[in-house]
Amino acid sequence: MSLLAINWAEAGVKAGQFILSFSIIVILHELGHFLPARWFKCRVEKFYLFFNPWFSLFKKKIGETEYGLGWVPFGGYVKIAGMIDESMDKEQMKQPAQPYEFRSKPAWQRLIIMLGGVTVNLVLGFLIYAAMLWYWGENYVPTNKFKYGIATDSLAQSIGLRDGDKVLSVDGEYIDRFNKIPLKVLLNGAKTMEVDRDGQKVNINIPEDFAAKLIHFKTINFIDMRVPFLAVDSLADTSAAVKAGIRKGDKVLAVNEKSALYFHEFRRAIQANKGKQVNLSVKRGSDTLQMALAVPASGIVGVYNSAVKDEFEVKEIRYGFLEAIPAGFKKSVETLEGYWLQLKLIFSGKVNTNESLGSVISIGKMFAPVWDWQLFWSLTAFFSLVLALMNVLPIPGLDGGHAVFTIIEMVSGRKPSEKFMEYAQMVGMVLLLGLMAYALGLDIFRLFK
Repeated sequence: MSLLAINWAEAGVKAGQFILSFSIIVILHELGHFLPARWFKCRVEKFYLFFNPWFSLFKKKIGETEYGLGWVPFGGYVKIAGMIDESMDKEQMKQPAQPYEFRSKPAWQRLIIMLGGVTVNLVLGFLIYAAMLWYWGENYVPTNKFKYGIATDSLAQSIGLRDGDKVLSVDGEYIDRFNKIPLKVLLNGAKTMEVDRDGQKVNINIPEDFAAKLIHFKTINFIDMRVPFLAVDSLADTSAAVKAGIRKGDKVLAVNEKSALYFHEFRRAIQANKGKQVNLSVKRGSDTLQMALAVPASGIVGVYNSAVKDEFEVKEIRYGFLEAIPAGFKKSVETLEGYWLQLKLIFSGKVNTNESLGSVISIGKMFAPVWDWQLFWSLTAFFSLVLALMNVLPIPGLDGGHAVFTIIEMVSGRKPSEKFMEYAQMVGMVLLLGLMAYALGLDIFRLFK
């Protein structure tokens, strides 16, 4: 992959959204540790957004606490006096314990301090979802209103699905929200799907290894709504489509004499001819024109379909302020359940871990190439909940690891030695940093593969 092939403007917008999103999540997470620490009269020596090895971009001491901005955008931290954390300040731990130190506080207070960040992330995710539902509501086309049926990719076709099929049920259950069907197949191991094909009911058996194939080929949305190619709605400036002579309002009929009456057919044909020239049949008014289109290596030609919402029956759900609260809570629980099922799928060995791991690069690519507030807040809520779930895992170096040792202390009445805690923290940090470096390496390899 050439660096010149990267759209740096889009990459910058995605990076900006990523940094803002994670800044919000990290600051509030660390605030979840900071506030209870101060309530229980612990001295907080540092509060940092991002890590600051060797130097800081900004720092200012207010009272006993140094507030700062690091230069490594992988998280943040609060340094609480007398706590064995990622700072690994062994010199401080050699000194006699002071009343203002974390290690001098009762176990129940230490547990609250350690779980404060996770708690804030859970609350943040819930509040964002509730606010989004209150402000935007929900709009979707019910599965039984897909009047053109589904669009399928090669994996979907390999198990017997076809373009135009109408999904009736999955494992005997009708699913109103179509976007939950791929998740049911991927995460819940659905075994069968019933579809309506030209008025006939057809049963589709889903192989056991299908979820692993979806992850391997990164085609989670193996089925989608089939929408007609109504007309070219807009064109990206200086795009391949503009150079070929395509105008707004044109309707593409075929690519290389193969029908493209549905937008996914056009997109599929373009992707299959990256770096090649294709012949288009284009309807403009009452005329049918032939055009030569040079498809760039990226497969992006800059053609956007007209809005098709008038073609379908859209279900709109509006929430009042009080109604949005339980709806936001339900969405948060579903998000956590879905991510937990993904983790179980990974650790079950059914999927290749290398294909499901990703670093900040993978996360950043999830944001829109243009600033999209609705997607931004949706991803921020999702990542906040995911951070809470990952942080509560009983792994040394994470909040969950600290919490487990504290709970054991509360039950047994015996406090682990500081030397044991140091070694546990060290092992946990090595594992976590190693995993982060490995995931980053995989992403860099994917970029240049």
